[in-house]
Amino acid sequence: MARRKKGRPVNGILVLDKPSGMTSNAALQTVKRLFNAQKAGHTGSLDPLATGVLPICLGEATKLSHYLLDAHKRYRAKCFLGSTTTTGDSEGEILEQNPVAELDKEPLLNLLETFKGRQKQTPPMYSALKYNGRPLYEYARNGIEIERKSREITIFELNLIDFEWSSDNPDGNPFIELEILCSKGTYIRSLCEDIGRTLGCGAHIAELRRLAAEPFALSQAVTLEQLEQQDNFSQRGQWLLPVDSAISAFPAVHLSSEEKERIAHGNEIDYKALNSHETENTDYRLYFNNTLMALAVLDQNGKLKPKRLLFL
Repeated sequence: MARRKKGRPVNGILVLDKPSGMTSNAALQTVKRLFNAQKAGHTGSLDPLATGVLPICLGEATKLSHYLLDAHKRYRAKCFLGSTTTTGDSEGEILEQNPVAELDKEPLLNLLETFKGRQKQTPPMYSALKYNGRPLYEYARNGIEIERKSREITIFELNLIDFEWSSDNPDGNPFIELEILCSKGTYIRSLCEDIGRTLGCGAHIAELRRLAAEPFALSQAVTLEQLEQQDNFSQRGQWLLPVDSAISAFPAVHLSSEEKERIAHGNEIDYKALNSHETENTDYRLYFNNTLMALAVLDQNGKLKPKRLLFL
């Protein structure tokens, strides 16, 4: 006999506004408990210090999580100037402190411009990347440095929101505040450190908030407190977005009964509605009776080949 799964078969995507001081995995487990869900997974870690958009996939939505891992992210970051830390953020120990030279706005904007575009970035030691099955931060906590390969990232936008060179402000630190749109795999801590290094004074992240993880935005997010205030699963369910909200940009195809059977058995189908602007390797959403049942890829012969089956 097959072992009965614990929990309820909950399907959908929850956009969580993760609180500061909590790991992404702890947030995930809390959401899974609140929904008593059989299956759950998040779509890219946020540092414990960070807050904001953390999409959590429940049930069948976990089959689409890799699309969200590849998505562009938008952040608001406050970087304290004049000091570096072991972790690259305010949770670490101070490594060094330096005076902060004032800079006019225009030169600062010009400096930030040099950090935009495609570039190589080396992941920090205090990260969740795995080495021999263990996250790098475990080695870092034991004083072990692991060589990391640099990765290609892209900074699409790097906008200056605010700055203060004097320490005579409520934070007590000179700072720059930035809004960043970047590709997957970008470490904002590393970007902040690099900017501080270029300024000649060092820097670390003081506050970090994820505003969006495409296609989801902070306006769609719910806090753990809001979820816990709901009396039952039904009320919490109002915050769940449909499974296909993760892939709403993909073209949709509605299947006949015959096509549905072919796809369900892993067979390709002809795509008769092929248009000149549609190219091979395009992903498609396949529906039967208005229910998402599969993802498929279009090949060069105009055939839709099933890539992932859902709700079957």
